[in-house]
Amino acid sequence: MRILVTGGAGFIGSHLIDRLMEANHEVICLDNFYTGRKQNVLQWLNHPNFELIRHDVTEPIRLEVDQIYHLACPASPVHYQYNPVKTIKTNVMGTLNMLGLAKRVKARFFLASTSEVYGDPEVHPQPEEYRGSVNTIGIRSCYDEGKRVAETLAFDYHRQNDVDIRVVRIFNTYGPRMLENDGRVVSNFIVQALQGVPLTVYGDGAQTRSFCYVSDLVEGFIRLMDSDYIGPINLGNPGEYTILELAQSVQKMVNPNAELKYEPLPQDDPRRRQPDITKAKTMLEWEPVVPLTEGLELTIADFRARLEAQGKLAASVSAGSGF
Repeated sequence: MRILVTGGAGFIGSHLIDRLMEANHEVICLDNFYTGRKQNVLQWLNHPNFELIRHDVTEPIRLEVDQIYHLACPASPVHYQYNPVKTIKTNVMGTLNMLGLAKRVKARFFLASTSEVYGDPEVHPQPEEYRGSVNTIGIRSCYDEGKRVAETLAFDYHRQNDVDIRVVRIFNTYGPRMLENDGRVVSNFIVQALQGVPLTVYGDGAQTRSFCYVSDLVEGFIRLMDSDYIGPINLGNPGEYTILELAQSVQKMVNPNAELKYEPLPQDDPRRRQPDITKAKTMLEWEPVVPLTEGLELTIADFRARLEAQGKLAASVSAGSGF
């Protein structure tokens, strides 16, 4: 098949492209390189089945494709709050443009939505039926509300124009190729530990998250796209960890001497986040298989290599020590 991946040079998008290329599809990667990086898709650049287009999804584009995986949007608070207007435009205009393309060429459309649509949840764990507790005017709303509108658009195009849609809600995902400066908790802790600086824990560290390794997530994507189920469907790891537990795991694996430092909790930071994946298990026969310690080791090795290449590794945690 001919498959378009928007945001394909990003962290999750590039892992998805690896899987699609290995399955012998023709893949078009669309990215404006705001948070995506060419290195992430470097191995495919000269492949006859691969095409890379620098393009911003807020502008229309005409292509002939069978499937569209719409992943384009900065997904970490550091990046989506840097230019909140651009973030909501990407979610609204970008999704409109891609749905319009799907309608024209009769392509199946996959929307990467987010657990952020649940806001700071009052129901735990979060099932797909829960409608969320979102601050519409808070500093995270450009992303939370943007994705909620993107879901609305997808379902309206489905009902009004018969566009074939699939909607997934992604919970915290981690793995190689995460940006070092993306401000998310896994990358923050790993980079801080590798650089020999104190690990920053916001609040008391009792807030919880679930951490899904990227290969598990991509497997869920492909299963949903190839199924008859529309969604929305939660994809994430139901294992729930406190932020403090994660900090201590990274500390132990990288630099047992690293200190922890506590900072005030940012506005609208959810206290608890854990997916109910009953639907994914039932509809897709999907559940995560990579345990946190194994996923963290692979992620730490990737960050270690990148920071070493940049000369940013602390002497105390140089290659060969830590594990």
